[in-house]
Amino acid sequence: MELITLKSPREQEAMRRAGRITAQARSLAGQMVRPGVTTGEIDDAVRKFIRGQGAEPSFLGYGGFSGSACISVNDVVIHGIPSRRIVLKEGDIVSIDVGAHFEGFHGDCAATYPCGAVSPEAQRLMDVTRQSFWEGFQFARAGQRVSDISHAVQSYVEKHGYSVVRDFVGHGVGVKLHEAPEVPNFGPAGHGARLQPGMAVAVEPMVCAGDWHVKVLKDGWTTVTVDGSLAAHYENTILITEDGPEITTVTEDGAYL
Repeated sequence: MELITLKSPREQEAMRRAGRITAQARSLAGQMVRPGVTTGEIDDAVRKFIRGQGAEPSFLGYGGFSGSACISVNDVVIHGIPSRRIVLKEGDIVSIDVGAHFEGFHGDCAATYPCGAVSPEAQRLMDVTRQSFWEGFQFARAGQRVSDISHAVQSYVEKHGYSVVRDFVGHGVGVKLHEAPEVPNFGPAGHGARLQPGMAVAVEPMVCAGDWHVKVLKDGWTTVTVDGSLAAHYENTILITEDGPEITTVTEDGAYL
Protein backbone atom coordinates (compact mmCIF):
# COMPACT_ATOMS: atom_id res chain seq x y z
CA MET A 1 0.00 0.00 0.00
CA GLU A 2 1.34 3.42 -0.95
CA LEU A 3 2.16 5.64 2.01
CA ILE A 4 0.43 8.99 2.46
CA THR A 5 2.94 11.84 2.38
CA LEU A 6 2.75 14.88 4.65
CA LYS A 7 4.03 18.10 3.14
CA SER A 8 6.40 20.31 5.10
CA PRO A 9 5.73 24.07 5.34
CA ARG A 10 8.24 24.63 2.51
CA GLU A 11 6.56 21.99 0.37
CA GLN A 12 3.14 23.48 1.08
CA GLU A 13 4.39 26.82 -0.23
CA ALA A 14 5.58 25.08 -3.41
CA MET A 15 2.15 23.48 -3.78
CA ARG A 16 0.50 26.90 -3.46
CA ARG A 17 2.66 28.22 -6.30
CA ALA A 18 1.91 25.20 -8.50
CA GLY A 19 -1.78 25.46 -7.63
CA ARG A 20 -1.98 29.11 -8.55
CA ILE A 21 -0.55 28.43 -12.01
CA THR A 22 -2.95 25.52 -12.44
CA ALA A 23 -5.98 27.59 -11.44
CA GLN A 24 -5.00 30.41 -13.77
CA ALA A 25 -4.70 27.93 -16.62
CA ARG A 26 -8.16 26.59 -15.82
CA SER A 27 -9.58 30.11 -15.78
CA LEU A 28 -7.96 30.94 -19.12
CA ALA A 29 -9.38 27.77 -20.66
CA GLY A 30 -12.84 28.50 -19.31
CA GLN A 31 -12.82 31.97 -20.80
CA MET A 32 -12.13 30.45 -24.22
CA VAL A 33 -15.25 28.26 -24.16
CA ARG A 34 -17.55 29.65 -26.83
CA PRO A 35 -19.19 28.44 -30.06
CA GLY A 36 -16.75 27.86 -32.91
CA VAL A 37 -13.66 27.29 -30.76
CA THR A 38 -11.99 23.88 -30.95
CA THR A 39 -10.83 21.91 -27.95
CA GLY A 40 -7.43 21.77 -29.63
CA GLU A 41 -7.18 25.56 -29.56
CA ILE A 42 -7.99 25.63 -25.87
CA ASP A 43 -5.37 22.98 -25.22
CA ASP A 44 -2.72 24.94 -27.11
CA ALA A 45 -3.48 28.02 -25.00
CA VAL A 46 -3.26 26.02 -21.76
CA ARG A 47 0.11 24.55 -22.72
CA LYS A 48 1.50 27.94 -23.79
CA PHE A 49 0.33 29.60 -20.58
CA ILE A 50 1.69 26.94 -18.22
CA ARG A 51 5.08 26.89 -19.90
CA GLY A 52 5.10 30.68 -19.90
CA GLN A 53 4.97 30.50 -16.11
CA GLY A 54 8.03 28.28 -16.03
CA ALA A 55 5.97 25.17 -15.29
CA GLU A 56 5.08 22.05 -17.28
CA PRO A 57 1.61 20.64 -18.04
CA SER A 58 1.15 17.68 -15.70
CA PHE A 59 -1.02 15.75 -18.15
CA LEU A 60 1.07 16.10 -21.30
CA GLY A 61 2.55 12.67 -21.98
CA TYR A 62 1.13 11.23 -18.73
CA GLY A 63 0.49 7.57 -19.53
CA GLY A 64 0.74 8.56 -23.18
CA PHE A 65 -1.95 11.29 -23.02
CA SER A 66 -1.48 13.68 -25.95
CA GLY A 67 -2.98 16.86 -24.51
CA SER A 68 -2.05 19.40 -21.87
CA ALA A 69 -5.64 19.45 -20.60
CA CYS A 70 -8.49 16.96 -20.57
CA ILE A 71 -11.39 18.63 -22.38
CA SER A 72 -14.64 16.68 -22.16
CA VAL A 73 -17.85 17.75 -23.90
CA ASN A 74 -21.44 16.85 -22.94
CA ASP A 75 -21.62 13.09 -22.24
CA VAL A 76 -17.82 12.80 -21.97
CA VAL A 77 -17.18 12.59 -18.24
CA ILE A 78 -13.38 12.89 -18.13
CA HIS A 79 -10.20 12.41 -20.17
CA GLY A 80 -11.49 13.96 -23.38
CA ILE A 81 -8.57 14.23 -25.82
CA PRO A 82 -8.23 17.78 -27.25
CA SER A 83 -8.59 18.01 -31.01
CA ARG A 84 -8.95 20.62 -33.71
CA ARG A 85 -11.74 18.43 -35.08
CA ILE A 86 -13.91 18.97 -31.99
CA VAL A 87 -15.68 22.29 -32.50
CA LEU A 88 -17.73 23.64 -29.60
CA LYS A 89 -21.31 24.63 -30.31
CA GLU A 90 -24.00 26.61 -28.54
CA GLY A 91 -25.49 24.66 -25.64
CA ASP A 92 -22.53 22.37 -25.01
CA ILE A 93 -21.15 21.92 -21.53
CA VAL A 94 -17.37 21.59 -21.43
CA SER A 95 -15.37 20.03 -18.60
CA ILE A 96 -11.74 21.17 -18.46
CA ASP A 97 -9.23 19.38 -16.22
CA VAL A 98 -5.78 20.96 -15.86
CA GLY A 99 -2.57 20.15 -14.00
CA ALA A 100 0.70 22.08 -13.70
CA HIS A 101 4.04 20.83 -12.39
CA PHE A 102 6.16 23.55 -10.80
CA GLU A 103 9.16 23.40 -8.48
CA GLY A 104 8.67 19.67 -8.03
CA PHE A 105 4.95 19.72 -7.13
CA HIS A 106 1.65 19.39 -8.95
CA GLY A 107 -1.60 21.32 -8.89
CA ASP A 108 -4.76 19.67 -10.20
CA CYS A 109 -8.17 21.25 -10.81
CA ALA A 110 -11.19 21.08 -13.11
CA ALA A 111 -14.48 22.82 -13.83
CA THR A 112 -17.37 22.53 -16.27
CA TYR A 113 -18.26 25.59 -18.35
CA PRO A 114 -21.31 26.49 -20.45
CA CYS A 115 -20.77 27.15 -24.14
CA GLY A 116 -23.06 30.09 -24.82
CA ALA A 117 -26.61 29.60 -23.60
CA VAL A 118 -27.24 26.16 -22.12
CA SER A 119 -30.44 24.44 -21.04
CA PRO A 120 -31.71 24.93 -17.48
CA GLU A 121 -31.11 21.21 -16.93
CA ALA A 122 -27.46 21.50 -17.98
CA GLN A 123 -26.93 24.56 -15.80
CA ARG A 124 -28.46 22.79 -12.80
CA LEU A 125 -26.16 19.80 -13.31
CA MET A 126 -23.12 22.08 -13.35
CA ASP A 127 -24.31 23.97 -10.27
CA VAL A 128 -24.98 20.80 -8.27
CA THR A 129 -21.62 19.32 -9.26
CA ARG A 130 -19.72 22.41 -8.14
CA GLN A 131 -21.64 22.68 -4.88
CA SER A 132 -21.07 19.01 -4.13
CA PHE A 133 -17.35 19.78 -4.00
CA TRP A 134 -17.99 22.45 -1.38
CA GLU A 135 -20.16 20.04 0.60
CA GLY A 136 -17.20 17.64 0.74
CA PHE A 137 -14.75 20.48 1.40
CA GLN A 138 -16.38 21.09 4.78
CA PHE A 139 -15.11 17.68 5.92
CA ALA A 140 -11.54 18.10 4.62
CA ARG A 141 -10.29 18.78 8.11
CA ALA A 142 -7.71 17.18 10.37
CA GLY A 143 -9.34 14.40 12.36
CA GLN A 144 -12.01 13.58 9.80
CA ARG A 145 -11.78 10.47 7.64
CA VAL A 146 -11.49 10.45 3.86
CA SER A 147 -14.94 8.93 3.41
CA ASP A 148 -16.52 11.79 5.35
CA ILE A 149 -15.73 13.86 2.25
CA SER A 150 -17.01 11.06 0.00
CA HIS A 151 -20.30 10.70 1.84
CA ALA A 152 -20.99 14.44 1.81
CA VAL A 153 -20.46 14.61 -1.96
CA GLN A 154 -22.66 11.59 -2.71
CA SER A 155 -25.44 12.68 -0.37
CA TYR A 156 -25.70 16.13 -1.93
CA VAL A 157 -25.57 14.82 -5.52
CA GLU A 158 -28.18 12.12 -4.99
CA LYS A 159 -30.46 14.48 -3.07
CA HIS A 160 -30.70 16.44 -6.32
CA GLY A 161 -31.48 13.38 -8.45
CA TYR A 162 -28.07 12.85 -10.01
CA SER A 163 -25.46 10.10 -9.68
CA VAL A 164 -21.72 10.01 -8.95
CA VAL A 165 -19.23 8.03 -11.02
CA ARG A 166 -17.82 4.99 -9.21
CA ASP A 167 -15.03 3.97 -11.60
CA PHE A 168 -12.86 7.07 -11.09
CA VAL A 169 -12.04 8.88 -7.85
CA GLY A 170 -10.11 11.77 -6.37
CA HIS A 171 -6.63 11.28 -4.96
CA GLY A 172 -3.70 12.61 -3.03
CA VAL A 173 -1.43 15.00 -4.91
CA GLY A 174 2.06 16.38 -4.40
CA VAL A 175 5.40 15.32 -5.88
CA LYS A 176 3.37 12.87 -7.95
CA LEU A 177 0.17 13.79 -9.75
CA HIS A 178 -1.63 10.83 -8.21
CA GLU A 179 -0.72 9.86 -4.66
CA ALA A 180 -2.41 8.10 -1.75
CA PRO A 181 -5.08 8.26 -0.50
CA GLU A 182 -7.84 7.66 -2.99
CA VAL A 183 -10.79 9.99 -2.39
CA PRO A 184 -14.03 8.46 -3.76
CA ASN A 185 -17.12 10.57 -4.33
CA PHE A 186 -19.34 7.91 -2.73
CA GLY A 187 -19.54 5.65 0.29
CA PRO A 188 -20.48 5.68 3.98
CA ALA A 189 -18.88 8.17 6.35
CA GLY A 190 -16.28 7.17 8.91
CA HIS A 191 -13.95 5.08 6.74
CA GLY A 192 -10.56 5.46 5.11
CA ALA A 193 -7.46 7.32 6.21
CA ARG A 194 -7.74 9.92 8.94
CA LEU A 195 -6.88 13.37 7.60
CA GLN A 196 -3.79 15.02 9.04
CA PRO A 197 -2.16 18.43 8.66
CA GLY A 198 0.24 18.32 5.72
CA MET A 199 -1.89 16.02 3.58
CA ALA A 200 -2.98 17.25 0.16
CA VAL A 201 -5.93 15.81 -1.72
CA ALA A 202 -7.65 16.49 -5.03
CA VAL A 203 -11.41 16.24 -4.46
CA GLU A 204 -13.20 15.91 -7.79
CA PRO A 205 -16.90 15.10 -8.05
CA MET A 206 -17.79 13.55 -11.43
CA VAL A 207 -21.56 13.72 -11.72
CA CYS A 208 -23.96 12.23 -14.28
CA ALA A 209 -27.42 13.51 -15.06
CA GLY A 210 -28.53 9.90 -15.53
CA ASP A 211 -27.00 6.59 -14.50
CA TRP A 212 -23.48 6.52 -13.04
CA HIS A 213 -22.09 3.79 -15.30
CA VAL A 214 -19.35 4.89 -17.69
CA LYS A 215 -17.25 3.32 -20.41
CA VAL A 216 -13.84 4.10 -21.90
CA LEU A 217 -13.76 4.42 -25.69
CA LYS A 218 -11.31 2.66 -27.99
CA ASP A 219 -8.77 5.48 -27.74
CA GLY A 220 -8.13 4.29 -24.19
CA TRP A 221 -8.92 7.66 -22.62
CA THR A 222 -12.27 9.21 -23.53
CA THR A 223 -14.74 8.21 -20.81
CA VAL A 224 -18.45 8.63 -21.56
CA THR A 225 -21.73 7.94 -19.79
CA VAL A 226 -23.16 4.60 -20.89
CA ASP A 227 -26.67 6.05 -21.19
CA GLY A 228 -25.54 9.15 -23.10
CA SER A 229 -26.58 11.54 -20.33
CA LEU A 230 -24.71 14.77 -19.63
CA ALA A 231 -21.86 14.78 -17.13
CA ALA A 232 -20.04 17.50 -15.19
CA HIS A 233 -16.76 17.64 -13.27
CA TYR A 234 -15.39 20.00 -10.62
CA GLU A 235 -12.08 19.71 -8.75
CA ASN A 236 -9.63 21.57 -6.58
CA THR A 237 -6.47 20.62 -4.72
CA ILE A 238 -6.88 20.98 -0.95
CA LEU A 239 -4.20 21.24 1.72
CA ILE A 240 -5.15 19.95 5.15
CA THR A 241 -3.80 22.47 7.66
CA GLU A 242 -4.02 23.02 11.41
CA ASP A 243 -6.39 25.90 10.64
CA GLY A 244 -8.68 23.95 8.33
CA PRO A 245 -8.82 23.13 4.61
CA GLU A 246 -7.02 25.41 2.17
CA ILE A 247 -7.48 25.34 -1.59
CA THR A 248 -4.20 25.74 -3.49
CA THR A 249 -5.82 25.89 -6.94
CA VAL A 250 -7.03 29.47 -6.70
CA THR A 251 -6.09 32.35 -9.02
CA GLU A 252 -4.23 35.46 -7.88
CA ASP A 253 -7.55 37.31 -7.67
CA GLY A 254 -9.19 34.57 -5.61
CA ALA A 255 -11.23 32.78 -8.32
CA TYR A 256 -12.04 29.06 -8.31
CA LEU A 257 -13.32 28.90 -11.90
